Amino acid sequence: MKAVLQLRQSQQLTLTPQLQQAIRLLQLSTLEVNQESARLLDENPFLEREEDASPPYTQATALSPGSASSSDGTSADNQTEADSAPADAEWAEPSFASASPSSGSHDDEDEGYAEFAAEKPSLREHLISQVNLRQLDERDKKIIGLLIDALDDNGYLAQPLQEILELLPEQLDISLDDLETALVQLQHLDEPGLGARNLSECLALQLQAMPQATRGRDLALRLVNNHLDLLGAHDFNKLKKALRCDDAALRVAQNLIVHLQPRPGAAFEQRAADYVVPDVLVERHGGIWRARLNPEAMPRLRINQLYANILQRRSETNAQEMSGQLQEARWFIKNLKQRFDTILRVSQAIVERQHQFFEHGNIAMRPLVLREIAEQLELHESTISRVTTQKFMLTPAGICELKYFFGSGLATESGGSCSSTAIRALIKQLVDEEDAKHPLTDSRMSEILAQQGILVARRTVAKYRELLHILPVNFRKSL
Repeated sequence: MKAVLQLRQSQQLTLTPQLQQAIRLLQLSTLEVNQESARLLDENPFLEREEDASPPYTQATALSPGSASSSDGTSADNQTEADSAPADAEWAEPSFASASPSSGSHDDEDEGYAEFAAEKPSLREHLISQVNLRQLDERDKKIIGLLIDALDDNGYLAQPLQEILELLPEQLDISLDDLETALVQLQHLDEPGLGARNLSECLALQLQAMPQATRGRDLALRLVNNHLDLLGAHDFNKLKKALRCDDAALRVAQNLIVHLQPRPGAAFEQRAADYVVPDVLVERHGGIWRARLNPEAMPRLRINQLYANILQRRSETNAQEMSGQLQEARWFIKNLKQRFDTILRVSQAIVERQHQFFEHGNIAMRPLVLREIAEQLELHESTISRVTTQKFMLTPAGICELKYFFGSGLATESGGSCSSTAIRALIKQLVDEEDAKHPLTDSRMSEILAQQGILVARRTVAKYRELLHILPVNFRKSL
């Protein structure tokens, strides 16, 4: 074939480094944004933290029409990934302060000293200290220590004694009787239930530690030793027949058992607390719910003017690299401001659509999809998806991820729709108010919802019930 040279004119979107950074910052969580800010602060000398409260970035500015249009940077006719891109115009203000200056006085709790929790001993440390308080010879203490090391996080001895014995060197001269004796001593320390080999033994050890005069103790012991499976299945008729007792006696024994600790080792778990810093705070002013950015979630950054002025006076060729760092710092501050602008706009739109939720809770949640917010703000759905992922809002009902306010709906008899969140709240309310002796079946809950004008199939009720971790009807039944 003969080679032919042709000219073709086309348009395409080019992802500049600035645009790529804007998109990436938008989808990062608050923790990741702060980590990225800390990294750039270490690497870029032109970037510094803003310690003072000079010129505030107010909520009114963020919600103004001019701010809304400039934070988008594109028109509705060209909806692309550029929705999250910065505007072409240079941002005049290099500093990035908080969203809204805090008004009013802070609570005394906020200004007080931080509370430090005393470090709790681990399960092993606690048990070793208990063993050391007993009048035992060193050999017995060491054998009990072997069993303590074999306990799992729940405080159970899941490994059979015979297997533990086979792992021990013969030079120690430890027999199976020695291990069994040590286990008895371990199980009778100050924490009843530790060292049990199964749930039945764990509950029995705790019951045995109670005074013999405790009402229902003997019946409860017979129950956990021989009929724990029937209790788990809530088969009370078979239980009464097997134990030869009436409803009142079985109720007392059951009440003793449900107040026992099935995981005695859980009290010694040392888990690091997971903290979520909300990006947005929702407050009510004059009967209207408004969203504002959380100053604690926003990195306060600005250009280091000292270095910037020095750079302007330099004319050497090696100043080109420093100019790139200065531009990078400006881009980051600008993209960071735009990120929080977009989060605030989306959050305010959600608050306006879901204002009944803030008044009445989950039961008043309305159906909402990403497309509705995207059309209202003239942004792309992918932008809304990025904004609502791993971004959190502090509401009167607690901290919620922005995605929590979106959900499909089911039809009602009036021709409207009811959100799945509201239906789950109604199902939970029905279960909370049901008669424990005659709990509601999934079919009955479906009928009750239909009487309220909400058409929900029985299998849908069952699906929502499982999502709420609510047990089936036979497991919710009590005496």
